[in-house]
This record gives sequence, structure tokens and C-alpha cells, in this order.
Amino acid sequence: MTKAGFKRLSRIAAGFHGRKIAVFGDMMLDRYVKGTVQRISPEAPVPVVRVTSESSVCGGAANVAVNLAAMGASPTLISVIGRDAAADELRTLLERSGLSPASLVRDANFPTIEKTRVIAEHQQVVRFDRETRDGMSRAAKGSALTALAAALGTGCEAVILSDYGKGLLEPDTIHEAIDLAAKKRVPVFVDPKVEHFQLYRGVAAITPNTMEAFGGMRLPQRAGQDAAEELGREILAKLGCRSLLITQGEHGMTLFTRRGAGAASIHIPTRAREVFDVTGAGDTVISTLALTWASGASPEEAATAANFAAGIVVGKLGTASVTVEELLESARSWLKTA
Repeated sequence: MTKAGFKRLSRIAAGFHGRKIAVFGDMMLDRYVKGTVQRISPEAPVPVVRVTSESSVCGGAANVAVNLAAMGASPTLISVIGRDAAADELRTLLERSGLSPASLVRDANFPTIEKTRVIAEHQQVVRFDRETRDGMSRAAKGSALTALAAALGTGCEAVILSDYGKGLLEPDTIHEAIDLAAKKRVPVFVDPKVEHFQLYRGVAAITPNTMEAFGGMRLPQRAGQDAAEELGREILAKLGCRSLLITQGEHGMTLFTRRGAGAASIHIPTRAREVFDVTGAGDTVISTLALTWASGASPEEAATAANFAAGIVVGKLGTASVTVEELLESARSWLKTA
């Protein structure tokens, strides 16, 4: 990050306000039970957590939308939830974040997904999930696609597909969502699930982590930057995406962009100062990448901004978001120490 790069990022971030971004994908309620541990249970070799607080936040696609709203955008969240207490709680949380739940589809036979994390002494002790294996109805998926078409008709500048493998994004709906965006010439950004990886052909950008990238290509995982470089070029050739951002944890990120028949790559070192929790980091990456891109950034500039945002959010405990002020302060601090 140079002084000129920081000024450019500042100008781009000034254009975040009011940007219309559609988020289509699997949402869930993330619950946190926090406490302290002072002894091991006499009943089993497990810690006894003395609960000190409980809280709930938006997870999955809902967290992507919250991240966008925190940076000043105007996201439209499209997903499927149940008709239950967890759904009502999610709607309340969205409204508190300035988001409308109007485009959410409610399916009485699809229990709202809940993930509960028990955290003690800043460490996750256990996570337990509540979700159905039966899947959501075809009618609910159809209603969600109708809502996406309506959002695209209002001038959305980007579509984010947030794939957690929970039922909304499956082959038919993936193809339909991409087609709807293509008809409006709206770029599509994807946080992929391994089993759907090769369905995301021709999108603007896809943001797998290293495990997802190797798994999506049905290849054994290999360590090292050379392996990542080879893999990235294979993915671009296979999927025909405009760009690919492989997130590599403490090793940073590598961006691949198409250059004619080939690909160019740039490695971006990690910006994290101290890692507390990687929960939701992928949501922050995809939201920042899409919003920055939609605000006029190049793929390289958008990836750099996403890397700064990821470095901030992993320094927070639990599912979290990033503000424009935090993003610019992180870039400013990096500039001072570079």
C-alpha cells in the first residue's frame, strides 16, 4: 500500500454509501454462549463452563449483508428462513443493523438454521448446530429467485452468492441466479461450497480458501505458494471466471486475473495483527471485495481492501463486521509501518 494507493482507496470507500448489492444465499442465526472454566467435570473429561453471557448475531448470508451495511452499502438480503422463534430473532437483528427483511422467504417446513458456539477464555469449546437434512421446498427456492429478479430490477450493482451448502444454492438455483444477473450485466461474486465449486462458471470473482480450492477441483491439497499458483491457473482455465481470490489464512491471499488466454497473479501478505477468531472472515472478504469492485476498484484494489478487512475481523471474537473507518485506519497503519 503506497500513499497513492491509500488515497485511491479513500476515494473508492467514499463511494460505498448507498451502493445496491444483492446477497443471495444461506443464512443462519449464530448464538454465542460465553463463560469461564475453572474445573473439569467429574462426569466426563470435559471442561465445566460457567456461563457469563449469551448473545446472538446474524450468520452466513445475513452476516454478508450486515458487513455491507456496516460499510455504508444498501444490501438486499434474499434467503429462506422458517416460521419459528429463531427466524423472528434474525429479522429483529437485521432490522437493528438497518436491513430490511422484506426479501426473506419464510418456509414453515424449513427450520431456521442455528449454530451455537460455547466460548470460554477466548477459546471455542464446542459448537452445536440445529438444521434439517430434508431441505427447503422447491416453492421457497422459486420465491427466492423471484425476489432476486426483483432486486436486480431496482438497479443492483453486484450480486453475492453466499453458499453454505444449506439448501438454497443447488445446481438449478445457481444456474438461474447467474443467468438472472447476466441478463442485467451485473457482476456475480461467489463464496463457494466445495460440492458446487465447478458450477460457478463465468462469474466475476470466486473466493475459496485453500481447502475449498483444492477440494473444488477434486485435487489433493498441497502446501506452498507454487502449488497455489498452479492451482489458481487451473481454476481460472476451468471456470472461465474473470478473477479468483484464494484466501490462505496466515499466508495472506493470492489474486488471479485473466489476461488473454493466460492468467496473472499477485500475492497479498496477511494484514492481521493478532488472530482471535476466523468465524465469518469469508463473509467479510466477499462483501468487501464485491462492494469495492462495484465502487470502481480494479480486481487488485478490491482484493487489497478485502485483505485489510479480513485482517480486522479476525482480530475480533465471534461473527463480526468492519466499518469504513476501520478499513481506512488499517490501511493507514500499514502505510506507516511499511
